[in-house]
Amino acid sequence: GRLGPGRIHHCMRLIGVAEVALEKMCKRTKERVTFGKPISEQSVTQERIAESRIMIDQCRLLTLYAAHKMDVHGNKEARKEIAMIKVAAPNMTCKIIDWAIQAHGAGGVSNDFGLSKMYAQSRTLRLADGPDEVHRNQIARLELKRHN
Repeated sequence: GRLGPGRIHHCMRLIGVAEVALEKMCKRTKERVTFGKPISEQSVTQERIAESRIMIDQCRLLTLYAAHKMDVHGNKEARKEIAMIKVAAPNMTCKIIDWAIQAHGAGGVSNDFGLSKMYAQSRTLRLADGPDEVHRNQIARLELKRHN
């Protein structure tokens, strides 16, 4: 319960990082040309951009719901939602940054675009508040209690 506000804060920051990564991906894919056309016109790129928007907004809404539940019912009652965002937000952010790195090619892993640093920091947050498996186990236990 006491860790909830900090975890909400981490997730909000991760959502912001994912937004920046998506913006970088969109700009780069419009500029980068392969086989005579911008890679933004390739279906795989468009799918990744669309999936990124969907995943960011899903995490944003889940984070808002967890914060709302904390405000209304307290940290203990919101522990399932807090655990859910603790798994969802870092994984979502790492996936979107990975796609942005891919869109940048070799430059994506250089220091030129900041994506490798973003990835390292986001991946570290997956470890900072405990492993995903612990959070998933808690989510499962809480869900199983609902179905007695």
